[in-house]
Amino acid sequence: MPSQPLSRQLSIAFIIRDPLPPIRADVLTLFGAEMPRYGVRTELVGQSGSGARDPWHAGGMYEVGSLKSRFAAVLSPLWDLLGLLRARRGARPDCIQVRDKIASGLLGRWAAALLGVPFVYWMSFPIVEGYEVRRDEIALHGKGLKWLAHAVRAAASRFVVYRLVLPGARHVFVQSEAMADWLAAKGFARSRMTAVPMGVDAELFDRARVDPVDDLRLDGRRVLLYLGRVAQARKSGFLLDVVEQLRGTMPEVLLVIAGDAPSDDEMAWMRAEIARRQLGEHVLLTGWLPQRTALGYALRAEVGLSPIPRGELYDVSSPTKLVEYLALGIPSVANDIPDQALVIEQSGAGLCVPMEAGAFAGAVRRLLEDKALAAEFALRGPAYVKSHRTYAILGRIVAETYTKILPDRK
Repeated sequence: MPSQPLSRQLSIAFIIRDPLPPIRADVLTLFGAEMPRYGVRTELVGQSGSGARDPWHAGGMYEVGSLKSRFAAVLSPLWDLLGLLRARRGARPDCIQVRDKIASGLLGRWAAALLGVPFVYWMSFPIVEGYEVRRDEIALHGKGLKWLAHAVRAAASRFVVYRLVLPGARHVFVQSEAMADWLAAKGFARSRMTAVPMGVDAELFDRARVDPVDDLRLDGRRVLLYLGRVAQARKSGFLLDVVEQLRGTMPEVLLVIAGDAPSDDEMAWMRAEIARRQLGEHVLLTGWLPQRTALGYALRAEVGLSPIPRGELYDVSSPTKLVEYLALGIPSVANDIPDQALVIEQSGAGLCVPMEAGAFAGAVRRLLEDKALAAEFALRGPAYVKSHRTYAILGRIVAETYTKILPDRK
């Protein structure tokens, strides 16, 4: 569907949690490239820290403070207030939108009330529940002052988000249909929510536009791919469990983990695990790669893996990697969190199994051995993504939602 400008121009003051300039596709592509096609201007407010240098052509960008500051957690709401004041020097926005911030979410609601415009909240992750998980992890080592501080933060965050921020939102954009159902079960009106799952840039993830990487280590191997971050919280050791299941009967198997870790300690842990399990010949840990290079590795893979731990935090998520695999025509194995199960069911381009090493290994074997099935999946994936999960499609959904929830200017 071609992009058509909306019947009126809109301006959004958007406070985001991620560092500026934006690098996440659901901000950079969705609001930086797609929203302007519909006449939606976005004034970004937040803290610096991404390292990107690209200008923001979709509106204005107001960086106040830095997420690299040791005082960022405390000062962020004040910085966001200053950013809003700077953004306010232009025309009054049609709404104030806050993404994943708690104190600034309350600030955004108050500011919207003062300006007489709607307040919109964008929830891409259950932040409150994330704080509660961290509190419980600390409790395993004793309930000292550190635990108390996290317990207070979790309790205060729950009160602010679920009693003050969300009830005051004209509309809530959520990460998935599962997240919308989850919030509805908490008493929030399903009619005030729009699910915007993760998507891809159709041109960037067009297989014909990507050059396979020239890496001799992949020659003659049955290459599996994991495209994403390595972290103990994400149970990344599961990937090694799957390889251990496969190497006995398939010694030529090679898992390429194309991605970085959130810290040097996490990457060191992964390398130590690979060495401990004697999987050095079967796992290639690339570390951070430029996106085009990572996609070049992806094109050398026969199967893509997307294991996401089950639980309250991830069951409402919308993982990008599965959609990226399908866009590139890579047959995939994913576990049964709701969004992935939905994508596999609708696309018919992969296998959905429980997050168990034996089940994943069995599904991988099936795809590696049944070339006709793998070829069929490879054809279905790109077609599904182009009709359901590109940012061009998601952009139309978001733009049309704004026209429904934002009143006409008098």
